[in-house]
Amino acid sequence: MTTAAIDSRSHAIPATRWTQLICCILCMILIANLQYGWTLFVNPISKAHGWSIASIQVAFSIFIALETWLTPIHGWIVDSLGGRRGAKLVVAVGGILVALGWIINAYAESLAMLYLGAVVGGTGGGAVYATCVGLAVKWFPDRRGLAVGLTAAGYGAGAALTVVPIRAVIDAAGYEAAFFWFGLVQGGIVFVLAWFLRAPDPGEMVGVAAPRVMQTARSYTPRQVLGTPVFWLLYIMFILVSASGLMATAQIAPIAKDFNVGDVVVLFGASALSVALIVDNICNGGARPLFGWISDQIGREYTMAIAFGLGGVAYWLLGTLGHAPWAFIVFAALIFLTWGEIFSLFPSTCTDTFGTKFATVNLSLLYTAKGASAFLVPVANLIKSASGGWHLVFVLTAIMNFVVVGLALFVLKPLRLRFMGND
Repeated sequence: MTTAAIDSRSHAIPATRWTQLICCILCMILIANLQYGWTLFVNPISKAHGWSIASIQVAFSIFIALETWLTPIHGWIVDSLGGRRGAKLVVAVGGILVALGWIINAYAESLAMLYLGAVVGGTGGGAVYATCVGLAVKWFPDRRGLAVGLTAAGYGAGAALTVVPIRAVIDAAGYEAAFFWFGLVQGGIVFVLAWFLRAPDPGEMVGVAAPRVMQTARSYTPRQVLGTPVFWLLYIMFILVSASGLMATAQIAPIAKDFNVGDVVVLFGASALSVALIVDNICNGGARPLFGWISDQIGREYTMAIAFGLGGVAYWLLGTLGHAPWAFIVFAALIFLTWGEIFSLFPSTCTDTFGTKFATVNLSLLYTAKGASAFLVPVANLIKSASGGWHLVFVLTAIMNFVVVGLALFVLKPLRLRFMGND
């Protein structure tokens, strides 16, 4: 490639990579309701069919499991088909499955059908999620934490745009109509956006500024990554933080009901639950670029310690003081602010450590930890039933976060330094 060609391509990078990032963010916004809007459907489904909350939440666990555990396959397909084709095809198919999953939920007259909808929707959501995060880390080696954070923010905060409309549709036409129309529209737009996506061409990233944090000069294959202690430590840490966050994500409406604050009007005619869901999604989304940017400046492990330390405090405060409407809103928001950044910090740390060539697959392997953690969500209901309240659940989730703080500072940081020093 000539010098002139390199210069021309490097001048095109800013517009191209920001356009790609915006498309990825939009795709993530459009699939956010599959996870973060789920809590709005739990009680209406239970009321309509008489199914227990625990059995309905199995569908949520299945969704999370499929959304995460199949992502290594999605990532392998993306990387195998090449930068120009892989992302387009995988996200397009994902958009179709996203729509189909919620349409199945709309017509589900049995738990088996509800679980099938979770399988289909989870498969589609995972395809979109894995591809978009993989593109973000490849396009922004210099601002990896921020770029992944912005992409993940679309997933974390996207549902805030539709909390009120979904509740309105459920109240007016039933949860079935909400599943059908929101699924159809969201999946359809993702299908269209898919055809604009691509990875950087070889040599296209010439001229990008050097990162401030340490990054490997090598690219490790998935097989090599799975053989490293660093990966499995990240995996365990991911499970611990993700499990605590998913418990709050899936249970926030039942918790509000049990705390007798859900229907209390607090602001402009809106209930505490509605306000909490909007604020929670904004905090969850905003945390990802915020802590991603911080990690670009001070390092991944120090940022983990700050975020998860605050998270541990937040869980304890909600369990102790959350029976007042505004306390519930504030402390739930703090939980969402301090757990959503795992989706920027862990992908950035993984790619910093193991390189970009196989980044989509490697990130997807790490992301399966979210699927493993999802099966702890129904356990929270069992603990609540056995103990007679949510207090013990919040104590355990606080402890899990504090354990991760210790692992980040005293185990992960020295382990990564030794591993990357051998490159």
